[in-house]
Amino acid sequence: MKLNSVKPNEGYTWIRQGIWLFKQNPIGFLMLVFMYVFAAQLAVIIPVIGVFVVLLLTPTLAVGFMTACRQAIQKERIKPMVYLVALQSGAIVRKRILQLGLVYTAMILLLSFILSLLVDFELLLPLMTSDKTITPETLRQVYLVLFFGAILYVPVAMLMWFSPILIAWTDMSAPQALFSSCLACWTNKGAFFLYLAIWSAILIAVPLTVGMIFDAMDLGQAASFIIAPISMAGLTVMHCSFYATWKACFTEDEVVLSA
Repeated sequence: MKLNSVKPNEGYTWIRQGIWLFKQNPIGFLMLVFMYVFAAQLAVIIPVIGVFVVLLLTPTLAVGFMTACRQAIQKERIKPMVYLVALQSGAIVRKRILQLGLVYTAMILLLSFILSLLVDFELLLPLMTSDKTITPETLRQVYLVLFFGAILYVPVAMLMWFSPILIAWTDMSAPQALFSSCLACWTNKGAFFLYLAIWSAILIAVPLTVGMIFDAMDLGQAASFIIAPISMAGLTVMHCSFYATWKACFTEDEVVLSA
């Protein structure tokens, strides 16, 4: 396993490769993302425990989706049980991937605590309950949540981007995987910056534009029927492009992606 340094414009190539990979089995990938979103929504219904379980299993699910990417390239059928492949890879991998899940859970809880000190969440309740008029101060708090949340999540993302795969596919310990993931992201920060900037524009700007167009046509109620599938497809392609980042940043003997 070798860490590679790539050019900044590689970030755009990763997205193109993600689109190519999605085309290999769109139904299978959409099924996996829908299953995750559905499970996450169910978890919210169960106070505390549900969210904890989702956070704990996030690295496991990441390995499952990346394995599905491998299967799509090799023209194999993608099955829902692929999500459990990390837990079925032996006692050592299972222990390490669950350790990583605990680390991720702890980081998210710490991030949430810090964010609660920076933002007044009580002002955001009107957005969730819709029982009050949304004030300019409420909108300001929303922007603060997005800004501080993004800043605080950057180091978490760097630590977690490759670590589940490094544990499952290269037999690294959790600390080694976390360090190697962070090092890979930092080494290729130019490409990741372009990559994330493009995805931010796609996943935020496109739904907002569609919503504005429908509102201008006085069809705001119908906008969700268009935005939801577009967002789901975009999210799925983005997950497929994660595999492209792996193939670019680390060298291993496998099938090469097309652009």
